[in-house]
Amino acid sequence: MKLIESKRARAVSFSKRTKTLFEDTKKFATQTGADVGAMLFSADAKPYSCGSTSVEDIIEKFLKMKVEDLRRHHAEGESNEIPQDKHMEEQKLALKLRVEKIKKQKQFYFDGASKFDSNVAPEPEDEDEY
Repeated sequence: MKLIESKRARAVSFSKRTKTLFEDTKKFATQTGADVGAMLFSADAKPYSCGSTSVEDIIEKFLKMKVEDLRRHHAEGESNEIPQDKHMEEQKLALKLRVEKIKKQKQFYFDGASKFDSNVAPEPEDEDEY
């Protein structure tokens, strides 16, 4: 497997594969009752996500379980090391910040798309407000 050389062909392949991935994600969640999510970024850094619940909720649940596993293993004496709670919290914070950034980019993208609707006449801006 190798990188598709043509930028246009790569974009078409990305679109088709994203659609298939998201369909499979929904199908897997429906058939198994599991919380399933997929998150990816296009080559030009546009975020895409799909999930049986929100991707944010799935990330939160995943991180919470990881911290609980570390604490349980430590309490049971299965590890000689102190759990890296600080490290996990830093990762959790970094993921939350990334999710917020994605939400803002997504909102900006959708707001921008609606601004250029050719069927809607823009309202004049009042210059006295500034």
